[in-house]
Amino acid sequence: MHTKIAVILGDGMADYPDSNGLTPLMRAYKPNTDALCARSETGLCRTVPVGMKPGSDTANLSVMGYDPAKYYTGRSPLEALSIGIPLKDTDLTYRCNLVTVSDEPDFADKSMIDYSAGEISTAEADELIKFLAAKLGLEGLLYTGVSYRHCLVRPFGSPAGSLTPPHDITGKKLARYMPQSKDFANMIVASYDLLKKHPINAARVAAGKRPANSMWLWGEGRKPALDDFHKKFGITGAVISAVDLIKGIGIGAGMDSVDVEGATGTIDTNFDGKAAAAVAALKTHDMVYVHLEAPDECGHQGDAAGKVRSIELIDEKIVGPISRYLAGTGAHYRILIMPDHATPLSVKTHVADPVPYLLYDSAVQTVGTASYNETAAAQTGNFIEQAHTLMTRLSS
Repeated sequence: MHTKIAVILGDGMADYPDSNGLTPLMRAYKPNTDALCARSETGLCRTVPVGMKPGSDTANLSVMGYDPAKYYTGRSPLEALSIGIPLKDTDLTYRCNLVTVSDEPDFADKSMIDYSAGEISTAEADELIKFLAAKLGLEGLLYTGVSYRHCLVRPFGSPAGSLTPPHDITGKKLARYMPQSKDFANMIVASYDLLKKHPINAARVAAGKRPANSMWLWGEGRKPALDDFHKKFGITGAVISAVDLIKGIGIGAGMDSVDVEGATGTIDTNFDGKAAAAVAALKTHDMVYVHLEAPDECGHQGDAAGKVRSIELIDEKIVGPISRYLAGTGAHYRILIMPDHATPLSVKTHVADPVPYLLYDSAVQTVGTASYNETAAAQTGNFIEQAHTLMTRLSS
């Protein structure tokens, strides 16, 4: 029997200390994680190669064992794989967010209010995306994803120039960040004119919710070519995530992508269902990669209490059940717990700083640290320069 491996990825979980010198990982009550930490190798790991942007795309590729410097071709094509969009080598793809922008008459004066349009439901978003596709002549090119995350394909497209992620400009004026491509800029302006009075948005406003009153295009890329995970590492793998990006990496690498009912990518996700799916996947696969988006979403929103709570829920409902199951099998197993990147509450976006990792091996007697957090990990002196080497260690 192969060694069983569980990777538990708390997206954006790492942070900077607050005015009291504490991070959310320090504040969170996480007995299951800390119990493992006391018997684990811990330290810091660079998940984003120097010179690359600190996105969930590059960072999760790294943790899954794929060097972004070799394999990264953009974020949106990975999401397109998850959505099931057939891509040609000549296609360019883009992430299309449904966002909330402010209501100044001149579009250039507007600000980015919410990159997720109040975490709009997929059902509402699907109707809006189809409406935009019909009105903007994008039928067969604009595809619905999950919640606010969607995908635009441009056959034989030429690069659109600099494009800014909307979660990087929350509260900022749009004028400085509009696409250099006039076509894209015009498309975004037109989308506002179409969406501002749409019945779905009228209903959302009446219910006290944020309207999805504009599209925002970013994350350009081309079809990726990932080596088969099984051939690369000699083990089988499954991915569990609510996020198309992560599912797309798994699908592109030939892994099994497991859908969980009620998995939303927010703090309201179906944590219990994800844990149950992970345990089931470990019965048929050597490795399961469980991706939890909630800490990242809370980081982007500056929600300190939510970020702490999301870490506690991951500990209680994901780390606890998975570690207990693996311990009960009597087989050799390894558990890796880490974020893909930090999403500090103070800046509300991703940063490329090295992140804390915890690597537990049931066959190795290790003296670790009392708590899993950024400071304790740094104090060990352990440092992994290239995160993509971790999967080789886990699978060997």
